[in-house]
Amino acid sequence: MALLCSITIPETGRLWIYAGLLVIAFALLVRTYRRAQAINPGNKTAFVLKLSGVLILAICLLEPLWVGRRAISGANLFVVMADNSGSMNIIDRGVTQTRGEILREIIDVNSSGWLGTLADDFQVRQYIFDSRIRRTTDFSELSFDGKASSVATALRTVAERYNNRPLAGVLLLSDGNATDMIAQSYDFSDIPPVYPVVIGGPRPQKDISLNNVTVSQTSFEDAPVTIKADIETAGYADKTIALDLTDNSGQPVEHQTWNVRTGEQENVFNFSLRPDENGILFYKLAAREKTEGQPSTQPDTADEATTLNNKRTLVVDRGGGPYRILYVTGRPNWEYKFLRRAVSEDEQVELVALLRIAKREPKFNWIGRRGETNNPLYRGFDNINQEQTEQYDQPVLVRLNTRDQEELHDGFPTTKEELFAYHAIVLDDIEAEFFSPVQMDLIRKFVSERGGGFLMLGGKESFQQGRFNRTAIGQILPVYLDRLPEKPTAGQMRLDLTREGRLQPWARLRENETNEQQRLSEMPAFRVLNRLPAVKPGASVVATIGNDWSEQYPALIVQRFGNGRTGALTIGDLWRWGLRESQMHEDMDKFWRQTLRWLVADVPERISLLASIKPDQVNQPVLLQARVRDKDFEPMDDTSVVIEVTDPQGGKTQLTAEPVYDETGLYEATYIPRINGGYLAQASVTNAEDGEIGTARTGWAVDLDAQEFQSIKTNRPLLEILARQTGGRIVELNEIDKFANSLPQESVPIMETWIRPLWDTRGLSLVIFIIILMCFTGEWALRRWKGLP
Repeated sequence: MALLCSITIPETGRLWIYAGLLVIAFALLVRTYRRAQAINPGNKTAFVLKLSGVLILAICLLEPLWVGRRAISGANLFVVMADNSGSMNIIDRGVTQTRGEILREIIDVNSSGWLGTLADDFQVRQYIFDSRIRRTTDFSELSFDGKASSVATALRTVAERYNNRPLAGVLLLSDGNATDMIAQSYDFSDIPPVYPVVIGGPRPQKDISLNNVTVSQTSFEDAPVTIKADIETAGYADKTIALDLTDNSGQPVEHQTWNVRTGEQENVFNFSLRPDENGILFYKLAAREKTEGQPSTQPDTADEATTLNNKRTLVVDRGGGPYRILYVTGRPNWEYKFLRRAVSEDEQVELVALLRIAKREPKFNWIGRRGETNNPLYRGFDNINQEQTEQYDQPVLVRLNTRDQEELHDGFPTTKEELFAYHAIVLDDIEAEFFSPVQMDLIRKFVSERGGGFLMLGGKESFQQGRFNRTAIGQILPVYLDRLPEKPTAGQMRLDLTREGRLQPWARLRENETNEQQRLSEMPAFRVLNRLPAVKPGASVVATIGNDWSEQYPALIVQRFGNGRTGALTIGDLWRWGLRESQMHEDMDKFWRQTLRWLVADVPERISLLASIKPDQVNQPVLLQARVRDKDFEPMDDTSVVIEVTDPQGGKTQLTAEPVYDETGLYEATYIPRINGGYLAQASVTNAEDGEIGTARTGWAVDLDAQEFQSIKTNRPLLEILARQTGGRIVELNEIDKFANSLPQESVPIMETWIRPLWDTRGLSLVIFIIILMCFTGEWALRRWKGLP
């Protein structure tokens, strides 16, 4: 900032007299030099020198004044903030001290007096900050063991604490590695001026850092879990970097290496794995330099700036299951046979089937036996109770893989409690008349409210042929059923994935596009297709089917509907896929398993537990939220929720979740993690009427140093942005004393005006006298030298 001072001329009645004398002197000077015989450069120079001397004398007679403003001593506040985070232990290249040691020297009152200079004019408030901010008297509490650099939070706290008070500014002593300003931009225009002092150099020591480690899960059976890690190196040119993925017990899972070339600093690693277990799983990812003859468990870290950013803990939720899927078909067919065989290899999926083996049959006395009222199709079945057999005016249904004799006893469910116990519904070759309007509306609510999955398979009595248009089931389908396409299909048709389908892991059966394309080209042709007029907006076409001389028709379409998801498979003879080679049969089984896994992937349970943790905030409570629903999936109150948290060392903590009063069925508890590693939480729900209702589990990983050491370079650009937005400026290390002396002259909330004669300025009078003397002496010497009059 510019100094707040200026030069003024005091108003006086003698101003006109001085002006008149100056005019007379100027006229006499011009008359004197005009008498010269010739006007040459010597004359002009002499004239200018004498005129300059006269003008300076005239200005001196006006008695000019210095007028300025400065901070009133002791009236304003000034904050000094020192970074106490762990990154201050870094030693930069070419420096023998850590950043923390440099900071200690700066704030040492015995070796530097800038703090005392500030205290002479301001009320100085001193703070240290890391994950939180706190007052200090002499900075003796600095230990540089903080797990975060919450620069933005600290500045906001100071601004709020001194709101409506005369805060002149903040001197921020930090390396700029703010852990709370990574993922988003901030506006600090409402904060008092910040004067950052950059601690540390631009080039740190050798370092390996794991950044942006993400875990994604899909229904791709071969490798459903994908781990992506960005790695950044400094000083490892022509070296080999190794990444080791291990499970929670330390057993190796996968190993990858990277030969760093000169000029390379960043690389991306991808791990794909298929866990053998279900539930909450923890993995560890570690990066190291690999040297010849070095054991994999003994990384070489002698020259590395820090090893705290070399490892991460990852959490994978593979679900607990079992996921129960209700399969309803209008007739026994090949699709159910192959579907049942495919699901039998998935321990987490249970396929409950409701098969209709005959439609409603009217009773004729001459057909049945005398006195018989039940359908004769049930004759010969063992252990068939007369009360349990369908009557003549009812369809003949067979239940398979039910839990007990009561499940589906009366056919397709008619209540929420019975239907919402399933995770997904699959309809195959069944017409709309099979369901009552109440049952169809129940299916719609099953998807939209309960969040279940729904899939309709192609068949003789599916889609338009099943007259599902203008029904509740037709509303949830991702396709329109109002009219048939004009062009009929004939002959053999082949399946192909769309571009969007190739991007869906659950729709692919091979890991790369080349192998997937070869698989599709070898698939058998299909002959039965439910032709659909159009796809609804928002739906995605995953696969198409057609032949060489006709356009392609949608074969597999999916969409989100309310809280759930729906799909439509229009091929009616998919079973042909599994009638040829064994490899194709395995591919078909894999397709069914992946499709059903996708169908139930996001279906909520009656009890769910969620851990809300912000990765850019450490030492902060983890919010554990348990949602409890009854059998109709309505929010449930009057329950007791106890959450048991297991830390990485095996210690257990029990928490009682309290109900959230503005939302029924939601219970919350908080937990503060203190150590690095994976945490497991289990919620147990009970009430007085039903006893134990159920349990739910969740997990999360904590790496307290991950954000702090994500980048160990000093972040000067961030500090420059911070200074510019607040109206401050960067203060260099060697300019702190100068800054402390000049700060009272800069703009602060409470200031006073001072007036001083210009001649009172130290040394200025002597300088002006010397200038006047040089002007007149130079003019006289020039005239004598050139022989001027």
